[in-house]
Amino acid sequence: MQISIEPAIRVKLPHLLLSGFACRVNVAPSSSELKSEIDRQLSLLAETHTPESIREMAPVKATKDTYRALGKDPNRYRPSAEALLRRVANGRALYDICNVVDILNLISATTGFSIGGYDVDNIMGAITLGVGEPEEPYVGIGRGDLNIESLPVFRDSLSAFGSPTSDSVRTMVSPRTTRFLMVFVAFEASGDLEQAVVRARQLLMQYAGADDFECFTVSSSSPVNE
Repeated sequence: MQISIEPAIRVKLPHLLLSGFACRVNVAPSSSELKSEIDRQLSLLAETHTPESIREMAPVKATKDTYRALGKDPNRYRPSAEALLRRVANGRALYDICNVVDILNLISATTGFSIGGYDVDNIMGAITLGVGEPEEPYVGIGRGDLNIESLPVFRDSLSAFGSPTSDSVRTMVSPRTTRFLMVFVAFEASGDLEQAVVRARQLLMQYAGADDFECFTVSSSSPVNE
């Protein structure tokens, strides 16, 4: 899996770190066991979080600060992790999509990291992280046309397909997905990142039969040709 960070992002975000993996998965409705685990963890989150405490979570705060630095309003274009956590704090359940997506959302809500999840077969060529351009086309999952100007965005040889606010319809996970890409975006150094990635792998192996993992870590300080 070839992922790189564009030079402009490297300069503006010197502490940026991308970590994650591609793996083979069996997409299916979430089992009763997985749903019980999700409910248990979300109940704990609902008891401890408020909108104020969510904003101060280190990964959420770093993402919102990055949006401001790039010229984007983080309250209008909320990072996906913050949006999930606000649902939980308001007593609302997370979306019931499928085992793979439900696991991603659970990890995002419990850690505060905005995480991209993609069908590898719908990604064309190498992946780069850059900044959205004016009027760059993008259809977000459940959001329709999304203005990604000044947002951090993942692109392949076709177009932009992912952002910390919303992933795109083009590369979304579906029942046909067999190979899954999960990308954690950390805008500031965090000791919790590695633990979050490991936990995601464990849950995917347990509840989605994941195997054949291809792991990666890319930072703003990584060699450009890495």
